[in-house]
Amino acid sequence: MPQFNFAENENKILKFWENNKTFEKSLKKKSPQGDFVFYDGPPFATGTPHYGNLVASLMKDIVPRYWTMKGYHVERKWGWDCHGLPVENIVEEEMKIKNKKQIEDLGVTKFNETCRSKVLVYAEEWRRIIHRFGRWVDMDNDYKTMDKNYMESIWWVFKELWDKGLIYESYKSMHVCPRCETTLSQHEVSEGYKDVEDISVIAKFELIDQPDVYMLSWTTTPWTLPGNVALAVGEKLRYVLVELESACQQGKREKFICVEDNLKNIFGNKKYKILKKIEPREIENKKYKPLFDYYLNKDIENKQNLYTIQLADFVTGEDGTGIVHIAPAFGEDDMRLGEEKQLPFIQHVQMDGRFTNDVVDFKGQEVKPKSDPTGTDKKILEFLRKKDLVFNEIPFVHSYSHCWRCDSPLLNYATNSLFVNVTKIKEDILETAKEINWIPKHIKVGRFGKWLEGARDWSISRQRFWGSVVPLWVCDKCGEKKVFGSIKELEKVCGEKVEDLHKHFTDKYTFKCEKCSGTMKRIPDVLDCWFESGSMPYAQMHYPFENKERFEKNFPAEFIAEGIDQTRAWFYYLHVLATALKKTNCFKNVVANGIVLAVDGKKMSKHLNNYPDPMGMMEKYGADAMRYYLASSAVMKAEDLNFSEKDLKEQYRFFFTLINVHTFYQMFRGDIKVDNVDKEKDVTHVLDKWIIAKLNLLVKNVTKRMDGYDLNAVREIPIFINDLSLWYIRRSRVRFKGGSGQNDKIKALKVLRRTLFHLSRVMAPFLPFLSEYIYQELDGKQESVHLQDWPLFNNDSIDEKLLSEMKTVRKICELGHNLRAQTKIKVRQPLSKLNISGIKVSDNLIELIKDELNIKEIEFTENLPQGDNWIIVKEGNIEIYLNTEITPALKEEGSCRELVRAVNSLRKKAKLTKEDLVNLYCSVVNESLEKMIYSKKEFLKSQTGSKDIIISEHQGKVLIQQKVSIDGIDIVLTLTQ
Repeated sequence: MPQFNFAENENKILKFWENNKTFEKSLKKKSPQGDFVFYDGPPFATGTPHYGNLVASLMKDIVPRYWTMKGYHVERKWGWDCHGLPVENIVEEEMKIKNKKQIEDLGVTKFNETCRSKVLVYAEEWRRIIHRFGRWVDMDNDYKTMDKNYMESIWWVFKELWDKGLIYESYKSMHVCPRCETTLSQHEVSEGYKDVEDISVIAKFELIDQPDVYMLSWTTTPWTLPGNVALAVGEKLRYVLVELESACQQGKREKFICVEDNLKNIFGNKKYKILKKIEPREIENKKYKPLFDYYLNKDIENKQNLYTIQLADFVTGEDGTGIVHIAPAFGEDDMRLGEEKQLPFIQHVQMDGRFTNDVVDFKGQEVKPKSDPTGTDKKILEFLRKKDLVFNEIPFVHSYSHCWRCDSPLLNYATNSLFVNVTKIKEDILETAKEINWIPKHIKVGRFGKWLEGARDWSISRQRFWGSVVPLWVCDKCGEKKVFGSIKELEKVCGEKVEDLHKHFTDKYTFKCEKCSGTMKRIPDVLDCWFESGSMPYAQMHYPFENKERFEKNFPAEFIAEGIDQTRAWFYYLHVLATALKKTNCFKNVVANGIVLAVDGKKMSKHLNNYPDPMGMMEKYGADAMRYYLASSAVMKAEDLNFSEKDLKEQYRFFFTLINVHTFYQMFRGDIKVDNVDKEKDVTHVLDKWIIAKLNLLVKNVTKRMDGYDLNAVREIPIFINDLSLWYIRRSRVRFKGGSGQNDKIKALKVLRRTLFHLSRVMAPFLPFLSEYIYQELDGKQESVHLQDWPLFNNDSIDEKLLSEMKTVRKICELGHNLRAQTKIKVRQPLSKLNISGIKVSDNLIELIKDELNIKEIEFTENLPQGDNWIIVKEGNIEIYLNTEITPALKEEGSCRELVRAVNSLRKKAKLTKEDLVNLYCSVVNESLEKMIYSKKEFLKSQTGSKDIIISEHQGKVLIQQKVSIDGIDIVLTLTQ
């Protein structure tokens, strides 16, 4: 029989579902429990799906299938992320655009329309792979974040926040990407950190009133030194005036001021002496000579405080020199101190990351080039070195933030932005988060909880082009502001029909200011794409313009799922906006998955070719194999998974076990009609009771785990299938063959059919193809297992005593097999007796041990047997003694079983069915063996499907012939018609 081809079978089932519109029917089936809402985070179609996407899709398929079977209506609408830097960067690369100015020269209209054309480039590939993976989702009636309706709901969200006083404009120090020329949010910055080697410098700032006395200041960003306006010292730190011994010997008069606590690190092996201690207030407001004199003659605000020493509470003495160089345009602490002390504000770098023309010696140069991040720092140091203003330079490795999309080093840069006032509602955010159930649970107070506790105000405006625009218009004369929350509101004031809400359309809409004669124009920024993502629950339904009652009835959602990285992204923004808008959490249950890595633990990379193609894996092993491998793994518990084809292949072996069980059932069912299943209470055979108890326990365990969103519940299935095959089927073979009577055979068939039927329903959410195949083969009343309800379990049928005793029986059998293996006595060879001490089982289970171990007598006793023929094995409180003596009678019986095995092996090779009767010819040269065949003839005929057994040379048409060895004696077996 050829091996079952799972991939081929799955493709047939896909056609069956498509032809019968099975998914659509599942959405229309009765849903007495009402709606079950889950939010599906939309992917970008700017690349093909990877294993991370498949993990997310799997979670979003298993859970909806499960709750649909439990009587809920679960809408599954696909969505596409369309806006933001991912799409813009693709267009920039194709059009060879290197900076923002080139986009402006090209024209926003052309750029944005090109972006629109690239958004769904890989949509069909996504459709093909998601379909093949077996995920049921409506991709025909999808939503897109670039749809006008979606974008209008985002306007509504913005205006709601505006009206609640939760949006403000401020000038703050933020991280910006010099290449993209836009700000980034707290989360975006956190995504791009990586360890890099940089250059730090201890620079010498000479005091004006004390020539040759230098303040030593350590900085890790030499490129900010031309923008220096002050030095800061800690008001509670201890400072000293130090002189180097080598300087004295060389006649130099230099002296240095630095913190006392870190002298060893500052001076290293250089010998020094402390001349005196200095209190911070002694040097407060002192002036020093700038390293760069570009701004000495410039007319700037607060110039009287330029190049002064100030006290600050953020300066520490643990690292560096205890003296911090202050550039208010390039750091949060610096900017705060600048405002507090009324320091000049010098922005010597443009937002594109290049020096302004004021920086004469370096004008136009990138301060942190992507190709050579330390290149400009080296030039700055060389410039200062020539002026003898460098005390020391130190290479060091640290974690530096990079743009999460273009990988450019970010700059800490003071600029203008719109913010959501998260800190204002932080207490509410923390309170509503208490209602969320996280899987795994530790994320609630861990990764997510800690992020909420440290949440800052959210910068939501971006200086880009392709995205939802900020719906804020400002008067060019009086500064009056107007925010629009709908298309109708804008149409009313501008007097035009609004067809599109993208920047190159909305920027054209202007109108007269109501307070003056000025013109209201939209501010040029677009919204952070995470603002769009956080608005998804409302925007996908065009709320509140449509579906208002339906949305409010089902908010918050029951379930969402994405990668663990989304705790600081999508999950976070959904939660912030829901709390701000509705004062509630946005979702009740969330599963966070880990990351799928290459087999060696490295990040999967097309360039490195270090992972197998997902589609190739599905066509090789089947989508269900992939689904089981992922669903059963630790990736479902927010842990990483090193994808291994070898592990996938190993783990789905139980699929073949199930197919074999099903084939066994079909073979022994034959033409018998097994329609109805017995009621559990009518079952009498101990094995039937046991497998029913195991089945009910399976349903109970999977139900409990799935109700708690534990998708590792799928691990229960192979355990049950192995029990079904290796114990129930194995110990019921005689019954299925009719050896215990036709009535008992039919009872066994009914129990097995019922077991497979319910098993297919339990498997359905996890393994939709294999469950469908088994169900269809059983001729279920519904056209698909996916239109069935979830099976219920009967606690009364879970016989704990029987389950416990059967577990003991199987342990006894396991130990007995170990003893046989130890003595190299095959199971086909009957043995006389097995003694068991330390445990006892019910009488109706003893026959199972006898049959399994091929033992004539079982005795439970505490008396140790005597004699040389006994061997013993112990485990825990169980002791088993096996009598290994083989009498002539036992020997003959063992030979008979060996012959049965050999003949049936021949029948299998000849591809005979159990209905094919043959003549068996035996060429025997051993008298005792010949005698055994004659004495056991009728038994041998019944066990080998033989019409007759003849000891002679063969006659008739030979079907198959082979020499075999029975107890070391060669015998030629021939099967003829």
